[in-house]
Amino acid sequence: MLTQTTSRVLEPSDLDAALAVLDRDPVTNAFVTARVQVAGLDPWRLGGEMWGWYEGGMLTSLCYAGANLVPIGATPRAVRAFADRARRAGRRCSSIVGPAESTAQLWRLLEPHWGPAREVRAHQPLMVTDRMSADVAPDPLVRRVRKDEMDTIMPACVAMFTEEVGVSPMAGDGGLLYQARVAELVGSGRSFARLDDDGKVVFKAEIGAATAQACQIQGVWVAPEYRGRGLAAPGMAAVLRYALSDVAPVVSLYVNDFNTAARRTYRRVGFQEAGAFMSVLF
Repeated sequence: MLTQTTSRVLEPSDLDAALAVLDRDPVTNAFVTARVQVAGLDPWRLGGEMWGWYEGGMLTSLCYAGANLVPIGATPRAVRAFADRARRAGRRCSSIVGPAESTAQLWRLLEPHWGPAREVRAHQPLMVTDRMSADVAPDPLVRRVRKDEMDTIMPACVAMFTEEVGVSPMAGDGGLLYQARVAELVGSGRSFARLDDDGKVVFKAEIGAATAQACQIQGVWVAPEYRGRGLAAPGMAAVLRYALSDVAPVVSLYVNDFNTAARRTYRRVGFQEAGAFMSVLF
């Protein structure tokens, strides 16, 4: 056991200690916890390294360093150590994302070396619920996307990602990784949509990260020509019903603070703000 205050790259044998840190906040940490539960801490399977910060020989903070850089339960001293390690390694991630306070500190330390960012979203409310709202009936036409409907759902996923992030997920590798992720969600029954009479997606959302304790809804999107028709709230209620009944007892999502329409919709469905994330996009 380490007896000093230090940081290091975790190894597969550190799995139980890492999961104990993640379990301290199962809702906030759902994204990373889900990855670790499936892949362990082997970098090849995990898709990145897990950095650990030790205080008095005990693992107290984590930072996932893959396609995203994600501080987890990170104290100010841990953030400084993670920033030093990230600076030495050079930027390999496409974003920094995590709880707003520790992510802001991490970005302040890295911005002189990694900046400027393409966009900084400093306050993204984390919204949580463990029950259905009595005020919004689920849309009965929202259903799971079938495995043979990849060609139907993919254009909507690309449109949502491009609109939300500002770049197309089809750039770089031609969209291979993104298509694989969409296929994974469809195959696991965590992709949902409503189609119109012509078979076009008019509403869609996914249950992304999922553990036994919590799951996270992502990729909520209404086709532009259908916006303003009241589809979002019933659609979200339908996805929330699936999430609570089939996946986990607590459901979360995070949303841009400037997206007042979405925040209003999520509150109608029963979500309440319980914290904040921050995203730095490159």
